[in-house]
Amino acid sequence: MTGPDALAVAAAGLAAGAINTIVGSGSLITFPTLLAVGYPPVLANVSNTIGLVPGSISGAIGYRRELAGQRRRIFVLLPAAIAGGIVGATLLLLAPGAFSDVVPVLILIAVALVLIQPWVARRRANAGRVVEHPGPLLQVGVFLTSVYGGYFGAAQGVIFLALLALTLDDDLQRLNGVKNVIAAVVNGVAAVYFIARHDVAWVAVLILVITSTIGGQLGALWGRRIPANVLRIAIAVVGTAVAIKLLVD
Repeated sequence: MTGPDALAVAAAGLAAGAINTIVGSGSLITFPTLLAVGYPPVLANVSNTIGLVPGSISGAIGYRRELAGQRRRIFVLLPAAIAGGIVGATLLLLAPGAFSDVVPVLILIAVALVLIQPWVARRRANAGRVVEHPGPLLQVGVFLTSVYGGYFGAAQGVIFLALLALTLDDDLQRLNGVKNVIAAVVNGVAAVYFIARHDVAWVAVLILVITSTIGGQLGALWGRRIPANVLRIAIAVVGTAVAIKLLVD
């Protein structure tokens, strides 16, 4: 890897770490960058997942204040996240093109769910129904999203946050903290599987580890200051842009 290539990967990792913490879809910056500097697609995908894990953990730590009192939620969702991450990582190595057609549709559906969430919450409140803990719908949704996250993961955060916001009654920033933890678990499980089963571009991984960790902290610093409605709009804009990019590509 040349000096300019390393700088490009470093800049992409910094941006991806911040974006993943605030919204999700940072892989759409780092993955094309790794391709551009010469890595083949599967190696780039594997190395990208491993390199961004510390950034996901960094973002989750940055949201520790919002995570207070949510331990039960997270532990209930962990089995689905772990199982899905393993299935997704396995699918990547067995069938690299498995999700190419359905992903943009999934992301657009997630965007729509994020936008209608306030209306759903008001209807639940008017009906006297308060949902505080994960139910079967969220469990299944987390598993399926984790399969996609272990496979590629671009905008998995958008989908996770949509599922959490639609099924649980809580502040969007607190749910964003849960999203960061679940995404970190999915990426971490996939990373362990990839290290055991596939070659890794360790130079690129090291650069991404350092810069995405810094980016995760920056994302937490900025993200928690964003009002819920602004965050919701940002998620919708980013998610729609990601879906369009994937459809065009």
